[in-house]
Amino acid sequence: MDSRVVLSVIVVLAVVQFFAQPGYAVTCGEVDVALLPCIGYLRGSGADPTPACCDGVKAVKGMGQTPADKKACCNCVKAAANRYPDLKDAAAQSLPAKCGVQLDIPISRSVDCDKYV
Repeated sequence: MDSRVVLSVIVVLAVVQFFAQPGYAVTCGEVDVALLPCIGYLRGSGADPTPACCDGVKAVKGMGQTPADKKACCNCVKAAANRYPDLKDAAAQSLPAKCGVQLDIPISRSVDCDKYV
């Protein structure tokens, strides 16, 4: 099976599971799965993010509904960004706009997530 199909299925399952459990706290695993298709773009290997990547960005936006969820998403995104030393800051900053999504949290290694409480 094509890896893009597998990743898309994982993203969809993560989003479905999130919405099926009201009151369920956001986990870094969910955020990581959602943003996994974006790694290539964030490392500079593409001019535009893939549709699967943009679906993941939209999923992360949907996860951050409460202030606590937004802070959790922010911390997870920050931790994920710090795992990739070759992440391009300009690509990370442009990702939401390229996907047509307005995130309440930045994709950054140095963001102060306490601002999103």
